[in-house]
Amino acid sequence: MQVERLAPRLKLVPCVVLSDQPTDEEAIAAFSAGARGYCNTHAVAQVLIQVAAVVLQGGLWIGESLMQRLVSATGRIQAQASGAAAEVRPSWSEDLTDREKEVAATLAAGASNKEIARALGITERTVKAHVGAILEKLHVRDRLQLSLVVNGRASGRSQSTDSA
Repeated sequence: MQVERLAPRLKLVPCVVLSDQPTDEEAIAAFSAGARGYCNTHAVAQVLIQVAAVVLQGGLWIGESLMQRLVSATGRIQAQASGAAAEVRPSWSEDLTDREKEVAATLAAGASNKEIARALGITERTVKAHVGAILEKLHVRDRLQLSLVVNGRASGRSQSTDSA
């Protein structure tokens, strides 16, 4: 993979690696080398625009299968560290609606938007709206941070930002 050669330079600018045949292993190598995103070369223009927007705002663009692996691994690590199954802390959900709590818990278990929609009997568009509201309310940047908060591995409420 040519990304390793560029690793020292990748730390200086946000970089997205495009692959004709993306794999989780190649994505991990790209992120390890300093890439901020990893995407299929054949993605539609709208997806590439989303990738660029996320990366330029300081985020990471991670494919669905890799994200699910990360979330699952996080849960396994937490369970091993505590010696038991990970337990959801109630404080993260104080300001969420019942539906947002359901969406957050299902997302934290590693489900995609499509899987959440099917499980809860709602549309993917509604799931996206709930996820956006949850991220904002908990002051987290992305799905991975949300999963860490829900699974008790991070704090999502560093300070209150109520505006009247």
